[in-house]
Amino acid sequence: MFVDYYEILQISPNADQETVYRVYRVQAQRFHPDNKDTGDPAAFRSISDAYQALADPQKRAEYDAQYRNSHYQAKRDRFEQSTSTLADEHRKRHEILTILYRKRLAHPDQPAMGLRELLDLLGMPREQLEFSLWYLKEGGYLLRSDSARHSITLKGVELIETLAAAHRTQPLAIDDSRVA
Repeated sequence: MFVDYYEILQISPNADQETVYRVYRVQAQRFHPDNKDTGDPAAFRSISDAYQALADPQKRAEYDAQYRNSHYQAKRDRFEQSTSTLADEHRKRHEILTILYRKRLAHPDQPAMGLRELLDLLGMPREQLEFSLWYLKEGGYLLRSDSARHSITLKGVELIETLAAAHRTQPLAIDDSRVA
């Protein structure tokens, strides 16, 4: 596993040699095992290893190449994880529209639903729904009133019915007793 020596020393990868030395000295004094107040042998070892790798220009150049590769790989992994959640995002949008569809079907005179109701039915925090709600609103699949109540639009109804017909299923089963 890659060890981030810059993080250990709490310095920027752009720090000059003088900064590396100065920060190392401060932290080494703080965590040295002989320091009765703040001594920590494990932390001192980590700080010493970091300094050994970053103090020598040739070792630092080799370490920096590994550091860049590690950060590149971490960014790539995060991107791949975010694209793997695309299916989750589609599922959330479908669930939102299905709930609003059933609400409009059950109560055509009062088809709107508050955000709290949606969150409770979906069982997830607001942060996980904000993008989905934005997308559905901007796409014209749902409306949001000034009082933050959401309702499905004609375009949203058509999408849900088209998806249901394509899969030869009913829209996602939601406990109708909870959609009031």
